[in-house]
Amino acid sequence: MKRLTDRLSIVEKHVKENNIKVMIIGLGSVGGYLLDYLISKNDSAISIVVVGRDADKMQTKVNITKVSGLIREVNKSCIDVEGGVDLNNIDAIKEAIDKHKPDFIVNSSRAYPGLKYGSISWSNVRAYGIWSPLSIRFTKNVMEACDKADTSAIVINTSYSDAVIPWLKSAGKAYPDFGSGNLNHLVPRMKFAVADILGVSDFWNVDVMFAAGHFHDVCISKEGQTEGVELPLKLYYKGKELTKLDTDEVIHNCHISMPVDQTRNMMNASSNYRIISAIIDAIRTGEYQKIFSPGFDGNIGGYPVIVGYKDGVLDAWIDESVFSFEEMNKADRESMALDGVEDIVDGKLIYTDALIEKARRAFGKELPKEVAFDDIDKTAQWIIDEIILPQTSK
Repeated sequence: MKRLTDRLSIVEKHVKENNIKVMIIGLGSVGGYLLDYLISKNDSAISIVVVGRDADKMQTKVNITKVSGLIREVNKSCIDVEGGVDLNNIDAIKEAIDKHKPDFIVNSSRAYPGLKYGSISWSNVRAYGIWSPLSIRFTKNVMEACDKADTSAIVINTSYSDAVIPWLKSAGKAYPDFGSGNLNHLVPRMKFAVADILGVSDFWNVDVMFAAGHFHDVCISKEGQTEGVELPLKLYYKGKELTKLDTDEVIHNCHISMPVDQTRNMMNASSNYRIISAIIDAIRTGEYQKIFSPGFDGNIGGYPVIVGYKDGVLDAWIDESVFSFEEMNKADRESMALDGVEDIVDGKLIYTDALIEKARRAFGKELPKEVAFDDIDKTAQWIIDEIILPQTSK
């Protein structure tokens, strides 16, 4: 694939021409929410194409979203449906990309739809990394199709990007530019918590600098604690650092009641929307946009990222204005180890011994120590057959 800056320059041209196309691959709950949010932007420059296997099913979802948007008088987007695309068929994905030539591709597909994997893993093994082969299963197909199409699109991945993107990069494969979710779910909780402690209502004036892997998104959100890991975190209100604020209290107050069903995917869809809008806004305003992205540039864990212009060229980079990359990467790796991912190197994902032992006790199954890139499909199917199906059939 072309370099990120080269692809951003093409997106920049289309944004300035008011001709922006977003492709959503997979119209499950994440894709469905994202479609709704994009049309609610009420931007006639944005057109959308949804891609998947069942055209009739997708069209039904598109119809209700279009009508609902127009009731609110916010729908100015044209929406196309591209059916008959099996995500196991790389050539079919490539053909859809070639046909529609999107500026953004959002991969919201799931190898095992309709299940929040965390509903099994958190209570049993207290780690999400076990599902990595499932998370990458269709992503690798989408990225191979993007590479074959030599697309100019910016690619956003929605499933466990903390590990999926670095896994692809370590194997020498094309990889998504941004990951959605995870940190993006936690940072707003921190803003609400800070505003609550300060006794102010303008939570939008709270700013956060933070880096962590997936484990801490879950642990802090569910339990309000960090499992003893010191995370790079600084908090600000109206641009002033809150040096006297008790960060432990802030983290504790991030534990708020949330649904555990698919409505949680409103957050993931919002994260996708924010990445797309940040790039568009950076182009239209010329101002830096800060986002939080797991897996950015193929790095394990999650990071603050800036989208903006450097010497007149649109680019994206990890924000090291507060914490160094080394500080953030260290915390991310500790977080991912707690999530069951010891390392990702040379196209192999390496599980921690602790996760292997937990899985043995919880499920009576023996995870491999390493999963090679060529064994992803086989391992993903084994996880479905040997762990998911026995758990969901109880």
